Amino acid sequence: MLVPLDRDSPVPVLRQLYLELRRAILAGAVPPGGRLPPTRTLATRLGLARNTVVAAYEQLLAEGFIEGRVGAGSFVSRDLPDAPASPPAVAGAPPPPVPPASRRFAGAQAHTGTFGTVPFNTGRCTLDERTLQVWRSLTLRRLQRPDPAWLGYADPAGPPALRQAIARYLRTSRAVRCEPEQVVVTTGAQQAIDLMLRVLLDPGDRVWLEDPCYPAVRAALAAADARVVPVRVDAQGMDVAAGIAASPQARMAYVTPSSQYPLGVVLSMARRLELLAWARRSGAWVLEDDYDSEFRYAGRPLASLQGIDEGGRVIYIGTFNKALFPGLRLGYAVVPRELLEPVLAARLLSDWHPAALQAGVVADFLEEGHFAPHLRRMRQRYLAARDALVAALRENLADRMEVEAPEQGMKLLARLRPGLSDLAVSAVAARRGLIARPVSPMFIAAPPVQGLMLGFSGHEPGALCWAARELAAALAESDERLLSPSPSGAGGGL
Repeated sequence: MLVPLDRDSPVPVLRQLYLELRRAILAGAVPPGGRLPPTRTLATRLGLARNTVVAAYEQLLAEGFIEGRVGAGSFVSRDLPDAPASPPAVAGAPPPPVPPASRRFAGAQAHTGTFGTVPFNTGRCTLDERTLQVWRSLTLRRLQRPDPAWLGYADPAGPPALRQAIARYLRTSRAVRCEPEQVVVTTGAQQAIDLMLRVLLDPGDRVWLEDPCYPAVRAALAAADARVVPVRVDAQGMDVAAGIAASPQARMAYVTPSSQYPLGVVLSMARRLELLAWARRSGAWVLEDDYDSEFRYAGRPLASLQGIDEGGRVIYIGTFNKALFPGLRLGYAVVPRELLEPVLAARLLSDWHPAALQAGVVADFLEEGHFAPHLRRMRQRYLAARDALVAALRENLADRMEVEAPEQGMKLLARLRPGLSDLAVSAVAARRGLIARPVSPMFIAAPPVQGLMLGFSGHEPGALCWAARELAAALAESDERLLSPSPSGAGGGL
């Protein structure tokens, strides 16, 4: 038996020997029932320690590839099938074809944005020293007195204490009408959205989607094999009348009413009532994604759409991943009672339940009154970062873009002057190590706005001012490559 070994390989010799012997057995070089060389003989032939060969044989024996016979040696297991008649795989051969069903997920990862601390990256959060100190204390307290329930399987809806704390917080801060048993704790808003799509939609169902839209939801709808009905957005938010005209019997509508993603406009009260009336009349469901309402810089946070829903058609979705930090992976959905059973069954089939220990820390953070002071401090920091970024953009890039300070959120929309392409500007920024996310790809059917989504939360004001100057310098060097491909892509109004 030929057993090639590479002494210069980083793979340990024992591992190489085991893999080569297994390959020879599977290829039929030694047929079922065939005898392997004695360990001493093979060790001498290969120049190895006998213990190395014995260890390889023992691994093959444990996995059922060989069997030992006292006084006779080691033999290939007779239970293995004969080697296939087909030729072995050829190096460089094309991989097996991808199943057609997998195409539903094609490109989904591209919609998640970019990770890291690069200036202008969106979704970044800041934990100041006071919050970190409290978080450490709460975590250590739970580890010092662990409850056995935290270490085992748990309720798919999440720990009761956290659900009670979330329900109390939502009733007070967002005017959400809910009881703790309606709260389903998830690993973020995206999982909550995915659960609702799997429970409520059949393949081919029509879903209203804001145009422009949150790209990750568009990808999730494609994965659910839903038919997207783009509904234009204007200064009052989603144009409900346009949605009714396009698809009056749609199964669902997805909206971001408090701060439309990506344009930042608020869904007007008239439109909210019109949307709820349509949902009641047609039996449709409304997914309200309230992704960053905690960070409002002018007045109190706007009341939720769910809070004025008299027909029980709105599913409210929120997250702590932005109010605290994305690595927490903790969100929630407020689910109408009649949907609880199928939603919890779907949750059980996906990842069973949220992490009980981390969820307990969040419950303590809420119940002991740490969340509200944390939000106040973060609003102050994010407001300072927002104002610094707006001032820096106006000072350095006024001839390239128009910027308004958003009243809510963790990012702003910079609308490019007519003739500029946001894709080209984004590419130029990337070469300078900056993330300037183009907005035009977020449009589906409506004429695209040429603009950039620039994050300010989680970034120091000085870093944002530096990044604005860098972006201005990069654009000054690349004028000829920044033109928009067509007049329809001009910046300006909604």
